[in-house]
Formats: sequence, structure tokens, C-alpha cells
Amino acid sequence: MDSQTLLVLLLILVAVAVVLLAVLVLRRPEARIGDLLERALRDEQREGRGELREQLEGLSRAQDARIDGFARNLGDLSTRTDQRLDVLRDTLTEDARKGRLESAESQQRFADTLGLRLNELTQRNEQRIGEMRATLEGRLKELQADNAQKLEQMRATVDEKLHATLETRLTESFGNVTRMLAQVHQGLGDMNKLAADVGGLQRVLTNVKSRGVFGEVQLAGLLEQVFAPDQYAGNVATVPGSGERVEFAVRFPGSSSDSVVWLPIDAKFPREDYERLLDAQERADADAVKQAGDALERAVRKQAQEIRKYIAVPHTTEFAIMFLPTEGLYAEVLRRPGLFEAIQRDQRITIAGPTTLLALLTSLQVGFRTVAIEKRSAEVWNILANAKREFGKFGDVMDSVKTKLDQASKQIDQTGVRTRAIERSLREVESLPSGGEPTKLLGGDEAE
Repeated sequence: MDSQTLLVLLLILVAVAVVLLAVLVLRRPEARIGDLLERALRDEQREGRGELREQLEGLSRAQDARIDGFARNLGDLSTRTDQRLDVLRDTLTEDARKGRLESAESQQRFADTLGLRLNELTQRNEQRIGEMRATLEGRLKELQADNAQKLEQMRATVDEKLHATLETRLTESFGNVTRMLAQVHQGLGDMNKLAADVGGLQRVLTNVKSRGVFGEVQLAGLLEQVFAPDQYAGNVATVPGSGERVEFAVRFPGSSSDSVVWLPIDAKFPREDYERLLDAQERADADAVKQAGDALERAVRKQAQEIRKYIAVPHTTEFAIMFLPTEGLYAEVLRRPGLFEAIQRDQRITIAGPTTLLALLTSLQVGFRTVAIEKRSAEVWNILANAKREFGKFGDVMDSVKTKLDQASKQIDQTGVRTRAIERSLREVESLPSGGEPTKLLGGDEAE
């Protein structure tokens, strides 16, 4: 019996004892009910504990016996397993030894057979190779003889064609050489002409007056590109009563209709100082670069002072423009710290290169167009005022026409009324008997 069964039986016994105790209590007097009940409960508990203890001891002895039996069975099983494993190990060892022996014998037989087959194959291959060698040698001899014959034929043909081609190519080459010599001769003439032009340009750039002409021509080209001929002028005396004339000046309208305000523009090109600076930069001579840069700065300041004399407000603008004809020179002036700002502040001179001057002139051209539009706007306003007056007159005429049309419409309506009245009278006349009184009918219509 397991522990669950014992517990169930114990509970059943306790329940039976409780029932019996309750029956006994009910049969005895009430005075002794409490004592009897307490005594019965203690006895029942004692008996229950004793039985439970006995049951547990019996269960423990049975469990120990089972564990001992399981241990004996496990030991027997382990012993039998070890014996079987020993037998299996011996069997596997023997089988492995036999397998190795059989494998070694099989490999030996295979090696012997393979050696025999290889020997046979080698002999057959040597025999076939010998036959192939003999065949190839025969074919090669035939091929060599055939190739020698064909090569001889090809050599003869090639010699023939080469001779003809060589003659043709030599003729063409001599012709090409002749043409190239003519082109070289022509190129030498062009180079001589170019050298003469370069020499002329060098003379232009060397001579101070010619350099001024070079910058002046470039400045004139920019002005012609942007402005109309009446918007600028050359060799202008911007200061009244002075003989000093600026190379070019842009014409601005003054405060009155016949007055003019000039914007002086003069071209300057300090070539020697700029070339010395470039040479020093190429040699990487820091001292020479500093000296040449200072000399260039002094030259630019001096030329700005020369242009300053062309400014005479209100006959001119408050500033003038110094045009430098190369972008490199303009960039070098901008690189000098504070030079551009100092000349603009002290001398009222704005320095500009070709690109900068073109942008400035373009903006001025836009300003000219704005002024022209403003002048034309007054005319436009006058035209609009006249149109407004004419439109007012047109409105009056339309009102008069509308009045007359209304009157005509009323007259047409009245005519329609009379027409309908006459039509009704005519219909009544058709329906009257002979000998009637038409005058009465007409009178009635008039009354209507």
C-alpha cells in the first residue's frame, strides 16, 4: 500500500471515530458532554497518531527494501553490461584486425593489377607514339617542302608588289615633302610677320605714349560696346576754363534740360613697375617682390592724383574711374592692402579692370534707360490724360445716344399700340353686317 492509500484510510477512521463520539455525546447527560468530548478527542488523536506512526514506519521499511532491491538489480545490470561490453570489444577488435588484413591483401592485389595494367598501357603508348612520330615526321617533311615552294612564290610576288609600292610611296613621299617644305616656307613667312607684329607690340608697350594709346583703344572698345555714341565723348574738358582733357567721359543729364554732368574715365598702364614685380615673383625673390610692389603702389597713387584734376563738381560726378587694361595688373592692385580703399577715399578715384569696368558701364547703361523711361513717362501721362478727357466726351455722347434711343423706343411702342388697335378695328369691320355705322366704330377706337 502506498502513502496516499494509508492517508485515505486514516481519514476514514477519524471520520468514523468522530461520528461515534458524537453519538455517545448525544446519549449522555449535558453536564458531562464537554469532558467526554474532550477525552474522546484526545483518545482519538492518540490512536490516530499511533496508527499513522506505524503506517509511516511500515512505509519507510517497504521503501528501504525497494531501494535495496533496486540497488542489487542495478549492480547485476552493470555487471552484465560490463561483461557484454568486454565481449563486444573483443569481437570488434578481432573484426577490425581481420578487416585490416583483408584490406591490405586487397590493396596489394589492386597494386599488382594496376602495375601490370600500367606496364601494358605504357608499352602500347610507346608503340603508338613511335607510329605517330614517324607519321608526323613524314607529314612535316611534306609540309616543309610545300611551304618552301609557297614561300618562294610569295617572295617573288612580294618583291614585285614591294617594288611597285615602294616606287608609288616614294613618289607620294617626295610630293608630301615638297608640299610640307612649301608650308614650312609659308610658315616661316608667317612667323617673320608675327615676329614683326610682336616687335611692334613690344614697341607699343615700351613707349609711354603708345602704351597710353593701347589702354585708350581698349577703353574706347568697351565704351562702344555698351553705350550709344551720344552717351559718351572723348578728349573732354571736364573742368570749365581748363585745358586739361580726360581721355573719355560718360555724359549724364544735369539738373536742367540743357546741362550735362560728366563721369571722367582715364586709362593708365604702369608697365615697367608691373613687369619688375612679375620678374621678382618668378625668381621667388622676396626683397625684390616687396620693392617692386611698393614701386607699383607709388605709381598707381601718382596716376590717381593725375586723374583727380578732372573732377569738378557740379560739372562732373564726385568720382572718376582709373582703367587698368589688364586683369593681372588690376588683381595686383587689389592685393595691395588698403590701396584700393585709400585711393577711392582720398582721391575719389575708383580703379577698374576690363571686366569690372564692363560691369560698371552696363549698370550705368541701365541707369540711362531708367532716365529715358522716366522722361517718356511724362508723355505717357499726358496721353493718358487726353484719353481720359476723350473718354469723358465719349460717355456724354453715349448718354445722349441712349436718351434718343429711349425716346425712339417709346415712339416705337406707341406705334405698336396704334398698330394693334387698327388691326382689331379691321377685324371688327370684317365681322360687321352690311349697313353698319363705321363712324361709331372709329370713334370707339379713338376713345380707346
